[in-house]
Amino acid sequence: MERKQADYSNLDERYTIQGERYQGQQYSHIYYTRLHHMRTLLHALVPSRKPHLPVTTVLGLEKGKDCVLVGTLYKHMKLKPSILDEYSKERSAIPLVKPHNFMHSDDNLILEDESGRVALAGAIPPAAYVTGVVVALHGKETSAGNFLVEDVMEAGLPPQSVLPCINEDKYVVFVSGLSVGSSTFNPLQFQLLIDHITGHLGDENEQTIASKIVRVVVAGNSVHIAPRFLNGQTVAAKDQPRIAEPIKELDIMLTQLVASLPVDIMPGCNDPANFSLPQQPLHRCLFSGASTYNTFSSCPNPHQFDLDNVKCIGTSGQNIDDLYRYSDAKDRLEFMERTLKWRHLAPTAPNSLGCYPYTDKDPFLVETCPHVYFAGNQDKYETRLLKGTEKQQVRLISIPRFCESGIAVMLNLRNLECSTLSFSTSFDA
Repeated sequence: MERKQADYSNLDERYTIQGERYQGQQYSHIYYTRLHHMRTLLHALVPSRKPHLPVTTVLGLEKGKDCVLVGTLYKHMKLKPSILDEYSKERSAIPLVKPHNFMHSDDNLILEDESGRVALAGAIPPAAYVTGVVVALHGKETSAGNFLVEDVMEAGLPPQSVLPCINEDKYVVFVSGLSVGSSTFNPLQFQLLIDHITGHLGDENEQTIASKIVRVVVAGNSVHIAPRFLNGQTVAAKDQPRIAEPIKELDIMLTQLVASLPVDIMPGCNDPANFSLPQQPLHRCLFSGASTYNTFSSCPNPHQFDLDNVKCIGTSGQNIDDLYRYSDAKDRLEFMERTLKWRHLAPTAPNSLGCYPYTDKDPFLVETCPHVYFAGNQDKYETRLLKGTEKQQVRLISIPRFCESGIAVMLNLRNLECSTLSFSTSFDA
């Protein structure tokens, strides 16, 4: 069959760590860069949103006088885990918490800028925010020394280029959480997905649809290596081949895909890559078969690219998982929506999400609005079309773990509509 093609531009340069040297620098630089960049954007909003109100600093606050403050939020959380607790001699009186969420009714927010910090009260719910978000706040200082918030101004969705006019159906397939080597991995299920994409499965109609798939994006957690091999101990010679087995099996399967169409593979938190964001591309030597094809691309996490001028950006899910631990929302898509409106992919980095200590930039700032924003390794498939105040439209996609759900997501570049590819090997499904 003849496969459709799409123009591809890799825009990952900002996430690759090249020429950076760690010299003991702290994380204050990345917070300063973030605040400096976002302050410029937020100051521009004030004249239209809050005319006649002065913009001041924490140090310049006057009791009872309405003003606008711009700064970085810090969320004081009673249940937030601390490394110091492990070394504390006294048993903590704080009750044990669920490991998936550290919210508490006593959480409170503080706003910081270069001049100082002030505790916040009023119309800003702590549950909706996390440490690291830069906002503008309208309010006034109280007699107690707090800042009583009347209104919150966020940067909102960034400017977006016009969605290109594509006259024919072209699809991108997103899959994540393959977990090759885990107890939940089903080789037949993954092989069915490969056979469908490569056109070796289904009738003529299905093969016609498969021929319109122009790219596959593998969004993290592709392999699972047994934890007992990752405890820092020397691995016995007889066990060493068992570490490589999942990677070899993944390579064999990816080779089938890249022989047919382009594939992007991103690292996840369980993959053999660096832990801190941005995760650098998985080394090509891990994929001795797939890497011989020019259709194979090992990409960082986050990953940003254009396909026929449709702008896509996404992560392997760590940023959304961390927001889930430290804030509250009705679903994972709402967390994704917030990161775009805050114009930052990973606001909790470096506070609770590991990231590289940059000195002169914050690569996670979202400067242009994507058309497609995806997050891998989520609990279930969800999608929504987010619309902005300036006619922006963003397709949000929550990609489920394939090893648990058997679901991959197919996006039509022509109209940004989503559908699922669902595979099951059990008769009762």
